[in-house]
Amino acid sequence: MTTSKFDIADYLDSKEMIAEYLNTVLEEGDNAAIINAIGHIAKAIGMTKIAEETGLSRPSLYKALSDGAKPQFATIMKVLKAIGGQIQVNPVSI
Repeated sequence: MTTSKFDIADYLDSKEMIAEYLNTVLEEGDNAAIINAIGHIAKAIGMTKIAEETGLSRPSLYKALSDGAKPQFATIMKVLKAIGGQIQVNPVSI
């Protein structure tokens, strides 16, 4: 019996699934997890396509969205736009 490594990118196959995944990670508020999630989504869509839409190279994207990376905010915004996402702020009750 062989097993394969679980890859969330294999399951991010619709805009709705991508939005739900990213919103769940955003709610948790962990910066590293958010960067990783954006990387998973970019991988699911295709790094070549994301690279073309952002004007960034594929190696730069892999580096910016890897574990432990601290990408610039501008990079995150470019990738979010390329994956069809946006940031929205809602008031929270304290």
